[in-house]
Amino acid sequence: MNLITNEPYSNGIGDLLDKLSSNDPIRVLILSSEVAPYAQLGCLGDDVGLLYKGLRKLGLEVRVVLPFYRMVRESEWPVRPILQKMEVPVGDRILETDVWEASEDDGVKVYFFDREDLFDRPNLYGNTRHGDYYDNLHRYVFFCRAGILLAKRLGFRPNVVHLHDWETGAVSVYLKSLYKNDPFFSKTVTVFTFHNVGYQGNFPPEELAHTGIPISYYNPGGVEFWGRLSLLKAGIVFSDAINTVSPTYAREVLDPIYGMGMEGVVAKRAHELRGILNGRDDEAWNPAADPVIEAPYSRQDLSGKDVCRKGLFREFGLNPEFGDGLLLGWSSRFIDQKGMGLFLKALGPLMEGNVALIIQGEGEESYERELRAWLGKYPDRIGLVMGMEERVTRRIFSGVDILLSPSQYEPSGMMQMRAMKYGAIPLVRKTGAFADIIEPYDPDTGRGTGFLFERFEVPEFIAKVGEAYSVLTDEERRDALRRNAMNKEFSWRRCAEEYLDLYMAAMNKR
Repeated sequence: MNLITNEPYSNGIGDLLDKLSSNDPIRVLILSSEVAPYAQLGCLGDDVGLLYKGLRKLGLEVRVVLPFYRMVRESEWPVRPILQKMEVPVGDRILETDVWEASEDDGVKVYFFDREDLFDRPNLYGNTRHGDYYDNLHRYVFFCRAGILLAKRLGFRPNVVHLHDWETGAVSVYLKSLYKNDPFFSKTVTVFTFHNVGYQGNFPPEELAHTGIPISYYNPGGVEFWGRLSLLKAGIVFSDAINTVSPTYAREVLDPIYGMGMEGVVAKRAHELRGILNGRDDEAWNPAADPVIEAPYSRQDLSGKDVCRKGLFREFGLNPEFGDGLLLGWSSRFIDQKGMGLFLKALGPLMEGNVALIIQGEGEESYERELRAWLGKYPDRIGLVMGMEERVTRRIFSGVDILLSPSQYEPSGMMQMRAMKYGAIPLVRKTGAFADIIEPYDPDTGRGTGFLFERFEVPEFIAKVGEAYSVLTDEERRDALRRNAMNKEFSWRRCAEEYLDLYMAAMNKR
């Protein structure tokens, strides 16, 4: 029985949990550099934010830690100071940090490490003009050590420390080395989730001394990676369990095309690597009750979506003469991984058709300049918004016919899940999570939830847009496809239960 809702579990996970007393729940400490709703840049924050709430609903005792970034400091989230000048050893120095706490209604506590010199900055990791911050290793090594020490200071003895991406990878090594004989962590296991193997946290080997990782761990079987120190590799090699965020991506990272050089490292643990597809928060993302969109609508009554579509034309000053064509949307970063280069090469042929575009995002400066040039050429057919403000994203999802995502690779797909809830049909390259999320539309049966193309090539991408045009300009087929997409389930419960199963497997193995 679920300890929070008193509802039965949907599978055998309930039998495992029922063996535990409500007075002794599984305790999970989550470390992530991004956590929604407090601080996020991309899907990592969304994934972790949904996960910790889902775990709590299953009855687990959850604590979350992240840096006290400027965006948290300047937000309206209620936080209170709980510790002052907690000492954290980093390299040959002792640094102090204040600790702030946010207490959520469901009992989850979120902690923030306050070091102005490390985290009070305009961006999380750096910027597109100058790249990553030069001291990112120092910033996140401090974060890792502080996370471990905070658990001890609070007396929160975790069964599981759940780590996310390279910024937390050092924790697995610390618990296997510096804290190996610490009785406080004698029954603690580590679970490492990598959300994108392309972000590896690779640094010069001379930085090893600053991390506090014993030099004996710097070898090809340890944290050394092609002559560099890799914190992503640290997490993959030394954690008790590993996973990534979709089943297809878990298979793809074993391929040199997608593994970014890390495929050999992952292959050594391929037999235990899991791909766990994310869930979606249908209470937060629901066009029937979204206050920021032009009009509410649902699967049963789609009329409001057409109101939202017309609202976007007005809001962005688009020519209503193109209202009977396709309204295409883009809501993602302007980077190669997301297929922005391919998209820009396809823009000329696309604009020859009966289409209009709404583009939202931020990223590489060269791509931003080129998009502004296209806006100047087609001011009445292209809308451009720099940044990823959620209010704008919701309005785009509510009004566009198609959400374009021609990614080179795609681990997560959270944005496409949300777009489908709003009846925005995904048109994507068949890769990673997209292959798990989206069922290809079949014009003969009317089944399917979107459009997928195989090769990362402009002609195939344009041809797929043409196919979508033939479907979505037919009102009956368009509305049926929208309902298919809106009806697709991405349960947070299923996602949380799969992670719980992973936790239990790691605990039993230990």
